[in-house]
Amino acid sequence: MEVRVRMAPSPTGFLHVGTARTALFNWLFAKKNGGKLILRIEDTDLARSTPEFEKDIVEQLEWLGITWNEGPIRQSERLDLYETHLKRLLDEKKAYWCTCTKDELEAKRKEMLESGIAPRYDGACREKHLGQDSKGVIRFVMPEHAIGFTDLIRGHIEFKGDMIGDIVIAKSLKEPLYNFAVVVDDEDMKITHVIRGEDGIANTPKQLALQAALGFRHPHYAHLPLILDASRAKMSKRNAATALAEYRAAGYLPEAMMNFLALIGWHPEDDKEIMVPEEIAKIFTLERVQKGGGAFSLEKLNWMNAHYLRAMSDAAIAKRIGWEDSGKNRRIIALVKPRAETLNDFATHGAFLFDLPKYEPELLLWKDMAPGAAKASLEHVIALVEKGDAAGIPKLAEERGRGETFWPLRVALSGLKESPGPIEILDALGTDESLRRLHLAIGKLEKIS
Repeated sequence: MEVRVRMAPSPTGFLHVGTARTALFNWLFAKKNGGKLILRIEDTDLARSTPEFEKDIVEQLEWLGITWNEGPIRQSERLDLYETHLKRLLDEKKAYWCTCTKDELEAKRKEMLESGIAPRYDGACREKHLGQDSKGVIRFVMPEHAIGFTDLIRGHIEFKGDMIGDIVIAKSLKEPLYNFAVVVDDEDMKITHVIRGEDGIANTPKQLALQAALGFRHPHYAHLPLILDASRAKMSKRNAATALAEYRAAGYLPEAMMNFLALIGWHPEDDKEIMVPEEIAKIFTLERVQKGGGAFSLEKLNWMNAHYLRAMSDAAIAKRIGWEDSGKNRRIIALVKPRAETLNDFATHGAFLFDLPKYEPELLLWKDMAPGAAKASLEHVIALVEKGDAAGIPKLAEERGRGETFWPLRVALSGLKESPGPIEILDALGTDESLRRLHLAIGKLEKIS
C-alpha cells in the first residue's frame, strides 16, 4: 500500500517552527518510503483563518525546501462533503443536536468538579434530540468502552471512552469542527500515517471513534515530542521567536534550518549532525524519534548556520544577501565570513566597511599611548600604503610594537573597539578608502595633541 501522509497547518497564525518540524518529519517519512505528501490547509475556523497566514505557510515551507505532491487543499472548500457525513451520522442516530446553553454547560462542569468528577458532557440532549432536526450544535455519541491504539513512537495508549463524553463535532451542518473534519479528510485523502505533535494524542480516541462510526479505516498514528525552549518549557512567543519567518528574516539558511529541525527529537544511529536533506531522508525512521521533548538550542542553530555559511562560496553568499558580485563585496564577505553566524551578520559586522562609524579620538590610543605617538605610527603606515607596501606593516609592528601599531591602525580603519584584523580590513577597503580613513584619524589625533 502506498504511504500517504499529510501536513495540515491551520492558517490562524504565522508558520510555527514546531509545525514546520512536523511538516519536515512527514516529508522525510514520505521520501524514505516512496510515498506522497499532501498539504491540507485546515481553515474551518473562519473567524481566525486569513489568506495572509496561508500565504506565509506556503512560502515558508517552500523556503525550507519541503515540497508536496498534492495540495494545497482547503477544508473551507469541502463543506458539502462534511455535511454529507454529518447528515449520515444524524440519520443513523450516532449524532444528535444539542441545545444546551453555555451557562448550563458551565454550571454542570462546576458541579462535576465539586463532586470530584472529571468534567464531561452528561448527554442531556442525547435522548431528547436523537434522530431529530433541531438547532444548536451537533454532538457525536462517544462509545463507553475503552479506546486504544498503538502509537508508532510511544507504544500502546488507551483511553476510557466513558470519561470523554459526547463531543461536539459541528456548530451546524455547514460548520464542522476539527475532530470531525480531519477524520473525513484523512479517509477521503487515503492517509495511511498521521504524524503530528504529542498535543494531538488526546484527540486520537475521538477520531478513532468517529472513524469506526463512519466505517472508515484507521490510519497509523505517530505523535512527535514537543519542541522545548532553553528552560525545558514548551516553546512559546514569550521566551523565543516561534515563527519560521522570523528566523528566515534573521538570516538563517534554509538548509541549516532543515538540518537543525530534523535533529530536534530525532537522531541517526551514528549521531552525525551535519547532513543534507537527501541524506537525512535516506536514514530517517520513526523508530529513532524520541518520546521526550527536544530542546530548541539557539546556540546550536547558530553553530550549524555558521558551518553552512563557511562551506558556501563568497559569490554564493553575495547572491543570498542580494549584493552585487564584485571584487570588493567578495573581499568584505571573506573578511566577515569566519565570524558570521547568519546572513545578516555580513551587513551588521561589515557595516563599518561601507560607512565609517563615528568614534572619539581617544579610542585610537593603545593603553597609555600618547596622541603624538599614535599619529606617528599612522603616518608610517600611510607611507607604506602609499608606496603599495602594505605587506611591510607587520615588520613595522615588530619595530614599533604590535599594540602601538595595530591598535590605532585597526581603529582608524574600522572606527570600532572590536573588529577583524587591520591588514584584512585594509585589503577589503582598498587603498583609496584606507588612506582617507587614516588621514581622518590623524586629524582627530591632532585635536587632542
